Amino acid sequence: MKKIFLLSLLFVTLISQATNPPKDKINATYWQQKVDYTMHIDMNVKNYQFKGTQKLVYTNNSPDDLNVVFYHLYFNAFQPGSEMDSRLQNINDADKRMITKDKKSRISSLKPNEIGYHKITSLKQDGKKVAYEVFGTILKVTLNKPIKAGSNTTFNMEFNSQVPVQIRRSGRNNKEGIALSMAQWYPKMAEYDFEGWHADAYIAREFHGVWGDFDVTIKIDKNYILGGTGYLQNANEIGYGYQNEGIKVKRKGKKIAWHFKAPNVHDFTWAADKDYIHDVIDGPNNIKMHFLYKNSLPKETKENWKLMQQDAYKTMEFYNKNVGDYPYKQYSIIQGGDGGMEYGMCTLITAKRGLESLKGVVRHEMAHSWFQFVLATNESKHPWMDEGFTSYINTLADQELDEKTDFPFDRVYKTYKFLAKSDKNEPLTTHGDRYNTNMAYGINSYYKGQIFLSQLEYLIGKDNVLKTLQKFYTDFKMNHPTPNDIIRTAEKISGLQLGWYLNEFVETNHTIDYGIKSVKGNEIILERIGTMPMPIDLKVTYTNGDVEDFHIPLRMVLGHKSTNATVINNWAWSMPTYTFNVNKDVKAIEIDTTKLMADMDSDNNVFKLD
Repeated sequence: MKKIFLLSLLFVTLISQATNPPKDKINATYWQQKVDYTMHIDMNVKNYQFKGTQKLVYTNNSPDDLNVVFYHLYFNAFQPGSEMDSRLQNINDADKRMITKDKKSRISSLKPNEIGYHKITSLKQDGKKVAYEVFGTILKVTLNKPIKAGSNTTFNMEFNSQVPVQIRRSGRNNKEGIALSMAQWYPKMAEYDFEGWHADAYIAREFHGVWGDFDVTIKIDKNYILGGTGYLQNANEIGYGYQNEGIKVKRKGKKIAWHFKAPNVHDFTWAADKDYIHDVIDGPNNIKMHFLYKNSLPKETKENWKLMQQDAYKTMEFYNKNVGDYPYKQYSIIQGGDGGMEYGMCTLITAKRGLESLKGVVRHEMAHSWFQFVLATNESKHPWMDEGFTSYINTLADQELDEKTDFPFDRVYKTYKFLAKSDKNEPLTTHGDRYNTNMAYGINSYYKGQIFLSQLEYLIGKDNVLKTLQKFYTDFKMNHPTPNDIIRTAEKISGLQLGWYLNEFVETNHTIDYGIKSVKGNEIILERIGTMPMPIDLKVTYTNGDVEDFHIPLRMVLGHKSTNATVINNWAWSMPTYTFNVNKDVKAIEIDTTKLMADMDSDNNVFKLD
């Protein structure tokens, strides 16, 4: 069968799970909105402006009648005086990619032909003009008639946009010369769910979107090569095959239209450049894996991109096995953006890095396709679920694929403890945009979020954590799961009560610190010094050389994990000390030899007889 760009003409008719799941899938009250986009844009590659039309069929599956709707206008953030600009000027540890050498906001100095913008020239609801107002990166639309619960309406929009100079996520002419990194490039309907509208200003953090179908046509200079979300519908028409197969067909005219369809996604991203090499390999489960990178890269860098491809294959195999099958039929790894960022069916990453760095960023961004894209948590409100869970499974992939045997989370725990002991710590419930420092956001999201799962291994066992992730994926893919959903899934798998864990570790700044208070003869007294309670695993070495493991359940768990240790009386959280006796003389004691419990002071976890 003749191969073509982005899955050939074999368009996937339906993704395995509908956008609005059966009510018995999760619970009787679950619902989510649906959007169907049909967009046409005409890109001018000389001035980086484009004209767009958008037809959006909005289905209101909520129990509420809606009198207003909101769109995101992300490009408006890249203007002097925007909220993103102000944030850069007022945060103490601004992202280095977004500031100049003298620590000034790069946005503040953008010229009119360098800024980003979306200008709405026409907006109609069911054929009639509708009133709207722009609030920075948010468009508020006051409807002519409410969208009744269970009904739909059609919005027709015309807009003019300008692609900003690449500063963050999206833009033109990034530092590696990629012409267009088109992430968050269109007026995008905001999400409405059980919490209401998520019409957050764009500050450079993460995103949240509505599930639906995308039909996108991009008209652009004929010399450009595109890749991104969706399946190409007109490969024969545009005359584009795989470069590495030597297929060349002369394109007629100055511009050519690329037509993509993407079923059941919550975002659409693309990138374009005249110099792209395009490789493809057959991935697991008949998935086409695409790789687009500049032909002008140094020889060694291009070789790294070739070598990385088989690792990407193995990485997808690992995630399919340990989380669940990737549900789409293509995945694209594209040189672009400003570091590494996940999007629908693709990632944009910078290319000029060593092989290990390249493999590492691909493993991480690919993991996001499970924990950001298919499990579409609200990464603005709960970045720790997206980044933390991605980092956890990424770490496990590193261990297996690189055949590592060392403790994989050492740096993760050390970094989290550094923040927890500082005056910059904030709860994981902090909205991603509202952290006082980028440091606290980064450590909490990537490190403490990862520890949420690695420490869950300590509570319920690693096998149960993996079973939890698999069931979480099965039950909530193509939905918007919440923190409560992951902890309830863990409870179902383990049979233990874990709501306290979500509260203590996520919703507070409570920290863990247990110590060995005293050893007198055969009597051992432990103490809880920190505010967060935990069950305790204890290794006791006797003077005769025998070793015995003990497990002290936390009473509020109302049970205990499966363990080979001797299980003794439980310990209630309100009791600061715990006393028990052994039958032999004690030589040494150690609390938690696995190091999976995030104990703030490991020095008091060890006792040795002088």
